[in-house]
Amino acid sequence: MTQPTPFRRAPGRAPNPLDIALALAARGVPPLPLRAGKVPFGNCRACTGNACGGRPNMKTPGPCQCPGVCHAWAAATTDPRVLTSPPWQSAWQRAAAVAYHPGGAGVTVVDLDNPAAIAWAREHLPATRTVPTTRGEHWIYRGAMPSANAVRPGVDIKSLRQYARWLGPGTGTMTALPSAVRALVAGEETTPARGQVASSVPARATWDRTVATGCRHTERFVRTGLERGLTLVRARTESGAGSQAFAVARFLADQHAACPGPCALEALGEAIVAAAVSVDVPEPYARRAVTNGLQTPAGRAA
Repeated sequence: MTQPTPFRRAPGRAPNPLDIALALAARGVPPLPLRAGKVPFGNCRACTGNACGGRPNMKTPGPCQCPGVCHAWAAATTDPRVLTSPPWQSAWQRAAAVAYHPGGAGVTVVDLDNPAAIAWAREHLPATRTVPTTRGEHWIYRGAMPSANAVRPGVDIKSLRQYARWLGPGTGTMTALPSAVRALVAGEETTPARGQVASSVPARATWDRTVATGCRHTERFVRTGLERGLTLVRARTESGAGSQAFAVARFLADQHAACPGPCALEALGEAIVAAAVSVDVPEPYARRAVTNGLQTPAGRAA
């Protein structure tokens, strides 16, 4: 990404998503297709709920060898054979936009979402390559780091375990990742307990009939609703996962409002928290959102 990326096109015709992806891949920038709404394509059936284990190099490394565009940013690749394979061709034909994995390209994107955030960056961060966005700017620095959303009002950090929309090569000279940007996420990171991974949610009790003896719903009904909610949370890899976690928790709590209880909603809540953390929502924020969502309209704790 150190030079503008050329695209071959017919006169008057914009490049299609696959052309853009192949040009990016040739320069070492791993692309992936986005569907409408700026979100990745959903996992295939074999990868639903990370049943496959997830792709290598994700927060929880796994053995997935799926040929499809699964697992959001982790699917991004510079391999032209993958990008032009039949499963990916199908996705490119339906793609509404192209994204890339900044960390895989060795860069960090400071996503400034409004004029106030841009003004803050101009005062506190060194100048670097800049790409205009719909509402603000992407400032791109050389070097990778952990990602984090909402590190300041209107500011997200996109690098490792995150994707960013490709909006063009931008202007200006890319500079080295400054300590001021790294410091923005320092407070979100925690020192792991011995034998654990930082920022990971430890395994906790799962929902089943032994802990939900007063639930009037079938286990299939509960698990189907939970899985659909988790899919919505995991799809929010660019922004909004915390709000989506709240909405899913509130929806599930409302479904159980008429049950005599106990329904073990705390176990469902833990699954929602883990899904939010998997897309880089800070665990304390995710836990607050889910806890608030699990309150019934009558105000009874789940």
